[in-house]
This record gives sequence, structure tokens and C-alpha cells, in this order.
Amino acid sequence: MHLSDPYSQEYRCSRTAPLRCDQPQKTLQDYKGARFCMECGFPTTLSPQREIKGRRGTYQVKHYLGARGWGRLYAGMRLSDAQPVVIKEYLLPNRCFNAEEARQRQETFVRIAGLSPADGRIQDFRLIQTLEAIADPRDERCYLITQQKDTALTLTHYLATYGAMNASQVRDVLNQTLQTLQFIHSQKFRRPSGQIDKGIAHGNLNLESVLFLADSAQFYVYLCDLAEWEFLFNPGFTSIPSQPAQDLVALGQLAINLWTGQSSNLTPESSLEQFNHHPLATEDLHLKSFLLRLLRVEAPFESAEAARQTLLQLPTGEQNSSHIADLAPEVPEHTTKKIGLTLLGLLAIFLLGGGLWYALKPKPSPSYPNVTYNELLKDFAGVSGLEPNRVTYISEQNGTWNFVLRYPLPGGTLQERLNKPQPNVEAYFDYQGIHSETNPSRNEAQSALFQAVEDGQAAFAITSLTNNLPEALEAIPIAYDGLLVFIPPNDTAQNLPEALNGQISLTDLRRLYTGEITNWQELGGRDLPVSLRIPTEPEAIHQFQTLVLNNDAGAIAQFRQRVEPQATVDTLRQMRDEFDANRSGIVSFSILSKIWDQCSGYPLAIRKEKGTAVQPLVQANGTPIQTTTDLCDKPSPQLDVQVFSSERYPLGYPLVVVYPKDNRRSAAGRKFAELLQTQQGQCLLHNVGLVPRQPVPEDCRP
Repeated sequence: MHLSDPYSQEYRCSRTAPLRCDQPQKTLQDYKGARFCMECGFPTTLSPQREIKGRRGTYQVKHYLGARGWGRLYAGMRLSDAQPVVIKEYLLPNRCFNAEEARQRQETFVRIAGLSPADGRIQDFRLIQTLEAIADPRDERCYLITQQKDTALTLTHYLATYGAMNASQVRDVLNQTLQTLQFIHSQKFRRPSGQIDKGIAHGNLNLESVLFLADSAQFYVYLCDLAEWEFLFNPGFTSIPSQPAQDLVALGQLAINLWTGQSSNLTPESSLEQFNHHPLATEDLHLKSFLLRLLRVEAPFESAEAARQTLLQLPTGEQNSSHIADLAPEVPEHTTKKIGLTLLGLLAIFLLGGGLWYALKPKPSPSYPNVTYNELLKDFAGVSGLEPNRVTYISEQNGTWNFVLRYPLPGGTLQERLNKPQPNVEAYFDYQGIHSETNPSRNEAQSALFQAVEDGQAAFAITSLTNNLPEALEAIPIAYDGLLVFIPPNDTAQNLPEALNGQISLTDLRRLYTGEITNWQELGGRDLPVSLRIPTEPEAIHQFQTLVLNNDAGAIAQFRQRVEPQATVDTLRQMRDEFDANRSGIVSFSILSKIWDQCSGYPLAIRKEKGTAVQPLVQANGTPIQTTTDLCDKPSPQLDVQVFSSERYPLGYPLVVVYPKDNRRSAAGRKFAELLQTQQGQCLLHNVGLVPRQPVPEDCRP
């Protein structure tokens, strides 16, 4: 389904598609240095070895790959480290854009082309990530530098090569795409300009903007070419605000194309007409009803999240069709017809190139890609492709992973349970701790880990320190970790938790640890000196400097001068001793796994400057602990998975497996992550004090 070439009206290409024509490339081959096609005058392709300078590096063109959407793709390389990249060239030819239009679109492109989670977390939400957006200062061109995944098959090429998908495959595409849409429709993103936006519509969802990647076990679909920057280079583009609901309509159309094998750009009326009379339309009536809801012909979904939840509950084609009525809420016939007619008009405009710009902001939803526990593979045995090999992986010597590996479980420690996860496969994962200095700088603690993985000294690493992840490495979350800030529990003399209302703001926490506040009386407590403690784990100190001190050099310098690190177990002992003497003003912090299940200190809820305080511990009934809660009572409070998975707890962060992207290297890291993402793996992590990626059953036993 190639979109019509908008440049053909001004450039008399014999193929009526100058962007996809081979003549510009042939002209360059025949006449070295030629800038314009000898046939129609359209700009030629980029010369091999041409260098493109950006703010983050210089990139060299290797060879032309072909056209996609409103641009041309090239294999390229970042010169500083020989990292392979994809370069997408966008054109602003002078027959289609005047000088002022070209300048404005270049400026807009550099400002908006690219999205990254605003909180800096590394999440593979299956949207091709932009490394850099560049405007050519000497030519009417722009360049988007992206990952190698950007060269994957489009769904147009998939259909041409393999033909139509079956209903099960279509459901898989729908599930993955809805996950991605749920994420981009609801999360906060940072633009290249630094601007933060909440909720983005894709706006350009079609067979060309969805990429197909497959390995031996399964396939994945990635979204690319968002309308916000893609349509800047369409001469016929007019800015029309888009809504996430339009992405659902486009996804319904795309799914029909995949199911029927029809890749041509039909009108909505023709597409629906063909689908209704297609033999496949009766093969899976549940799926058909679902698609009609996406297309708004039947009762529409409120959001991508609502659509995906319905999809996951959808009976298969073999199940009794009596359930179909439950999937499409009853709507009066005249209303259904009206919705259908309205849809066809809107869908026609959408598919014929009506521009889609900034998205309306929907209600936020939990961070992608959280799936339910029941959707996970059951146990380690379900993970295929483990290589019969012995590999070494690493983590911080004094970090979270090093600590939880020694946690005793039925059948041995966590380390023993993970060393040979499948009895019938000779795959061994040997752990090695990497030492780093106490009080690390922002990058010091992680550099040794990343370097060891890049150099091949280790197959992969497990860490929470993911600032400045090298481009050659990939990170997959396996659980959540975080910091707990704790003070003495209530007593008859001081009652510090009650005086603080069980909470503290990030600002006041920062003021405590930089010496601005030295007496609890300044925060509403009694006249009691503040007694600061900090843990010995470099990982905890690094995260505190990042999440609380905002990596401010001055604040970090004051923080380091206040007190020497001390083991958390010693801090808890001192807290108990001083508590018994009714004179404890201690405040400290530590990583979750070392502190969450004790009752010597009260963990404070944390409040951002504009928001409510979030308590990471909940009682057995699911409500947050209170200052009156006896933490020593059984059952003990548990970590609240929801406040971590939704990123509401300000001191939470993911624990990730970091491994090389290079597919010539061992896949051990990716497979280890898959093991820990099973029900068995998440249960193990839950039982050693980490926060699983989704709630686990109360009877979860490792």
C-alpha cells in the first residue's frame, strides 16, 4: 500500500513517483556529483561516503536502501564508534516548497522529531527510536538517524512476500500494536527541544509504517514514521489536530489488509465491502466484530487500553460464537448506521492523507508493557532457544542483584536456582560481582558494567544504573527496584512519623541531606536534631543523587560532606537503640530489598512538589500503611506493585538486563530476561524483595 507520491505534480517522472523512482539514483551513478535527476529534475539520492554532521555525532552514508513513506532510507554508520545506523532522508524540493516554507519545516523537524520517555527510563515500547534529527544547513533536506531495526520489512513487503496472515497472527499484530498505542497515547515524552508532551497520536498508521521483525520463536511489530514529522514533507499537508481514536480506526483498516492479503489502498467503502464478502469474514466472527468496533462501525472503544483488554478476552475462532454479542454492546440500528456513515467519511479523509498533528491528551494508563500474570509463560521450561553453553554475567558487587542472589529460597538461593534453569539443557549462567567505588559520580558506577559487556568480558549485566546506555547495548526490564526513606517508628516521646504525617517531599528530603534543615522542628516535629545516615551501596547513593539531588553538582558536594556511609543493618540497630532511649532523630535510605520487610524503621511516603504523597508499602487489605500501623504485625506489609509499574512512586526505577544488540553475539542476555519474565521468574523475584512487573498471586511460591 504505497502512498501516492506528492511530488509527481511538480516533477514529470515517467513512473509518476519521483520519490521511489530509480532514475535519480541512476543519474548519480552515471554522473558522479549530479544533484538532480536527468529525466525530471528531482533531487538525486545521497552519494555513498557522504558525511552528515549532527549534534551527537557525524554519520556516513554507506548505500541506498529504498523509499518508505515520505523519505528515502540509507544504511549508514556513526563515525565516532562505527555504530551502524539508518539514515532517513526527507526532501523539501524548491518546486514544492518556497524558501520560507522549507526553513520553517526544517526548524519544526529538528524540534519535534523523536520521542523518549520523559523520566529517562529505558523502555522498548516497540516504536523505532530516533537517535538524532538533523536539518541540512546547505540544502533543502532533513535527516532522521535511527536504529538498525528501521530497515525491517514493512507490512506492505510482508504481504507481497508471504501473503495474508491467519486470524491468530492478526490478533498478535493487534495485541502488540495496541500495547504500543496505549503507551504513546498516555505517557509523557521529551522532545529533542526538551519540551515535554503527554500523550501522542501516531497519526500515520498504515502498512508502510509498521515494521515486521521475526526470530526463530516469534515475531514483533514496531511502529515508525509518526505523522508529526513525516507529514512535514508532504506538500499537500495541512495541520489538523489528530486524536488517538483515529489510530484505532487506522489499526482496524490495517488488520483487514493483513487478514485478507489486500495491500492496495482501497477506499474505506470498498475495503469494508470486500471484507464483508470475503470468506475469511466468517472464519472468526469474534475477530470480525472486534475489527468493526475498531472501525467505529459498531460501538467504538474508548481507548487503546480498552480495546486491548477486550482483545485479550476475545474467544478464538473455534469457540462458540454465542459470545459475540458480549463483545459489541447493543447500539440502536439507526445509531449504528449513523456511526458507520460518519466513519467512512472520516476514514476516507484519513487514508487519503489528511495530516495528523499533535494528539489530544487521554487519561494516563499504566506503563507499557505490563501484561497480566496469567499471560506470562508458566515456567523456565517454556523458554525456548537456551544455548547449551556456560556464560558469565555481571552486576554491582554491592548492589541489589548481588544482595538478592544470596536470598534463601526453597531449593537453594536465587543464584543457585538461576545457575542452571533448565535441567535438560546444559546452559549455565555464572555470576560475577563488579566492584565500584563508594559515592560514585553519575557515570562511574555503570561504566565498568557496560564496558565489560561491550568488550565481551561478560555476556550481559543486571543493573538499575542505565543513564547514558551505549547505543550498542539493549536494556530489558525484569522487575522494579527503588529506595525507601525511613525514620524511627512512633514512640511516646517523639512520634516523628505522626508529626510528618507519614510523608516527606523531595524538596525537604533534599534540604535535609544538603544541610539546610538540621532540626526536625523545622518540618513540624519536636525539637530534635536531625541525624543523617546514608547506606554503603554505590547503587543506592547513585540513585539518590539522581532522583533526589537531580545530579546537581553543588548539592552532591554538600551531600557527600554531611556524613560517611554506614551499613543499613548498623543504622537499623542504632535506630532501635535510640528508639528505646526516646531520643532518635535518625533518617536514612536504602534499597528496597534490604529494608522493606523490617519493622525497626518507618518508611515515609514520598511526595513530588505538585502531587500527593505515594506510600510504596501496603497492608494485607491493599491500603497504604499508616503511621499507626504496627509494622511488626503479621502478615507483613507488601510492596505495592501498582505504584511502581505506573511510575507513581518517585524513588522507583526498573532493574534491567543489559546485553549487546549485535546478533552475532550470544543471545544469553535476552534469554535470561525471558526466563525472569515467566511466572516462575516473577515469583522468584517477588520472594526475594524485588517488585515484579505485574501483581503476582498471594500464594505465589518460587
